[in-house]
Amino acid sequence: MNPIRIPIPAIDFNPPIYYCRRPLKPFVLDGRLDKPFWEEAPFTNAFIDIEGAHMPKPRFLTQAKMLWDDENLYIGAQLDGNEIWGHISQRDDVIFQDNDFEIFIDPDSDTQQYYEFEMNVLNTVWDLFLPVAYRDNGSALNGYDIHGLRTAVSVDGTVNQPSASNRSWSVEVVIPFSALTECLPGKQAPKEGEYYRINFSRVQWKTDCKDGTYQKRINPSTGQILPEDNWVWAPTGVINIHYPELWGFLFFTGTEKDSPSYNIPEDEYLKWELRKLYYAQQIFMDLKGHYSNCLEELTGILHEYAPTDANQTIKPLPYQIETTSHTFEMSCPAADKAQKIIIYSNGKMEVR
Repeated sequence: MNPIRIPIPAIDFNPPIYYCRRPLKPFVLDGRLDKPFWEEAPFTNAFIDIEGAHMPKPRFLTQAKMLWDDENLYIGAQLDGNEIWGHISQRDDVIFQDNDFEIFIDPDSDTQQYYEFEMNVLNTVWDLFLPVAYRDNGSALNGYDIHGLRTAVSVDGTVNQPSASNRSWSVEVVIPFSALTECLPGKQAPKEGEYYRINFSRVQWKTDCKDGTYQKRINPSTGQILPEDNWVWAPTGVINIHYPELWGFLFFTGTEKDSPSYNIPEDEYLKWELRKLYYAQQIFMDLKGHYSNCLEELTGILHEYAPTDANQTIKPLPYQIETTSHTFEMSCPAADKAQKIIIYSNGKMEVR
């Protein structure tokens, strides 16, 4: 059997929501979250395994919080645990070879033209722009820099010293909206009530302490380093963070605790129905060498290949499916009926 290039997630569409308030206090960048600026910002739920809640609970607690003003998105994260180490000091090196904290932002929920940011405990950063997700044959632009980026780290302990009294490290990241809106119509910063898609990840390697240092744990049967743990805010149901359709929703609200609570728009649920057909189309291509314009064939693929915990059904809608030998376009009416939602074979979502 041909390998499946794009696995179907082992979860259904149930992304978390964060209501991002405006700050009431001035901001001083120092990596600490125990200060007035962050008092009114709630923490996210604790991060869980990237594959979902059915996986073992992470060894260490990780949570994030956010605020925003007219110019910037402010992100803070608390990473508990006594294994505090890092070695990478060159910007844009592969930071996740250390333990790290990662941010992913899709400003228009089309699953393309999104941003990735990583940092380690040494405050070394790696920022990338992804025109297209890797699964859809995309390549990251490693030379992209977040202009105006500001970051800081605070450590409750001592870096690279296992014998120290290590408790946690925390980070602050300030991202100007001007660096996130270049691909948006009008290049406008968000307004109250609007939303971004966002996710966070913590990479944590299993280690042993030898000769006074942290060393990545080796699998004795293979002689290879054990794979890293991936703990996230919004699980993707597969060991791949680059499934933007399953990232959380960041709603921009006002300053008060009783600011309006916004709901995920109906169009996003309709996008998910098309996304399930997208997974089926990709598997059909893997198996048959071409795409299908038959809804029954695609739903059959879902029933056969979707993991047990995934939703294997498709909501009955007036879908339109058009294919060529190497592309497809599928659509359904949007919630307002005046527009339609479209998904293309390269993964892009569009409402028009």
